[in-house]
Amino acid sequence: QVQLVESGGGLVQAGGSLRLSCAASGSISRINAMAWYRQAPGKQRDLVARIGNGGSTNYADSVKGRFTISRDNAKNTVYLQMNSLKPEDTAVYYCNAVVGWTYADYWGQGTQVTVSS
Repeated sequence: QVQLVESGGGLVQAGGSLRLSCAASGSISRINAMAWYRQAPGKQRDLVARIGNGGSTNYADSVKGRFTISRDNAKNTVYLQMNSLKPEDTAVYYCNAVVGWTYADYWGQGTQVTVSS
C-alpha cells in the first residue's frame, strides 16, 4: 500500500501564493507520474498539473504561467507552487501518484485551498 499525505492548503487573498506538498510513503518500488488535481463544489475533479518520472510536465491551461509543479524523487514528494491565485482556484486539491510496474493509482485525502476576492 502507498499513502499520500498533502499539506500546505489554506486561505489566501487573490494575488497571493501557496505551496502544496505531497509526500508518498509505504510500499513504493517506483513512482511514475505524480500529479495534482482539484475539485470545486459541484464540479468534476480536473487535472491541474502532472510531472513524469523524468521531470516532464504538463499543466491545465487555466494555471499555465502561475503554477509550477516539481518533485523530489529522493523524498518521494511532489510540490505545487501556486502564484497569482484567483478566486476561481478555490477547490479541494488532491495529490495523485502512479506507482510501480502495474501503474497503480493512489490518491491523497485532499487539502482545501480558498482564495478570497
